Amino acid sequence: MKTPDLFVVTRWLSCLLLLVGGVAAAGQTHPGAAKFAHDVAARHGLSEQHVLDILGQAERQQSILDAISRPAESKPWKDYRPIFLTAARIDGGVAFFDGNRALLKRIADKYGVDPAYIVAIIGVETSYGVNIGKYRVLDALATLAFYYPPRQTFFRGELEKLLTLPEHQLPMPIIDLKGSYAGAMGWGQFMPSSIAAYARDEDGDGHINLYDSLPDIIGSVANYLSEHGWKRGAPVAISAQVAVNAKPVVTEKSKPIYTVGKLEALGYAPTGSVAAATAATLLQLDGSQGQESWLTFGNFQVITRYNRSPLYAMAVTQLANAIRDGSLEVPAKSAGNAPAPAVSASAPP
Repeated sequence: MKTPDLFVVTRWLSCLLLLVGGVAAAGQTHPGAAKFAHDVAARHGLSEQHVLDILGQAERQQSILDAISRPAESKPWKDYRPIFLTAARIDGGVAFFDGNRALLKRIADKYGVDPAYIVAIIGVETSYGVNIGKYRVLDALATLAFYYPPRQTFFRGELEKLLTLPEHQLPMPIIDLKGSYAGAMGWGQFMPSSIAAYARDEDGDGHINLYDSLPDIIGSVANYLSEHGWKRGAPVAISAQVAVNAKPVVTEKSKPIYTVGKLEALGYAPTGSVAAATAATLLQLDGSQGQESWLTFGNFQVITRYNRSPLYAMAVTQLANAIRDGSLEVPAKSAGNAPAPAVSASAPP
């Protein structure tokens, strides 16, 4: 009789150990999480245990740390451009533009933003909602907040914002949100702080849904650009003809610190028509056919507020041009290394 009793006890202990192990795995302890939870709870009047309970469901993901160490923006322009200027992405953008023309016009008019750029941003970010990201947002932000020292402060701020967003700004529980390796969400890939500041309820249902509501998605991207200073009808980027005796130009990233006239005097003449007094700067890129020179303007800098890389802003600019051309039944320039349109100026559809 003792042998069966021992067998039963052993099975019971094994099950108990598995249960305890499962709880321990689900309630992970992250370095610095206790202080983070204490500070967040104190700042927002939350239960410290509530914050810890949520953090305990977050899992460190090595693939997230690997991904952030090799962003696409680290590539040269000749390799970066073909990722986004493809026939499929251009055709998808034209179809999205034409299928939502009335909605795009209404929102573009409301916020004073060129609709082609709204579509292009959604296209670059998620291929028009096809690829919104495979990571749990909670895992992404916790991994980067607690295991990525170079940008720990930024990602801890985004994690705090995620934990304190009101229910009407999220379409589902935090634990179910999916996004990019950096924790960006929805078709437009908004970080939690951007949702708090710029996301808009454009379908009027009292909730913001950047995953399933096209009015909310389009309106939020438009509002983001508008709030950062987009000027409808103003130029974005123009290719430049470089003189043999052109002088070196010092730039401050994408900030337009010169005028077109000044840059032309230095040997960088715009290939399109633009007023000499227009604020501009010089952008030089390593293209597939050699160095490309561009004059970029205030609207180009606005795009870099969405993603600070000038490569990203140029990809959006050229995709927007191709989408606009296609929506007007002009053959789209879809080859990955095809010449880009010379002028990119915002205009109504």
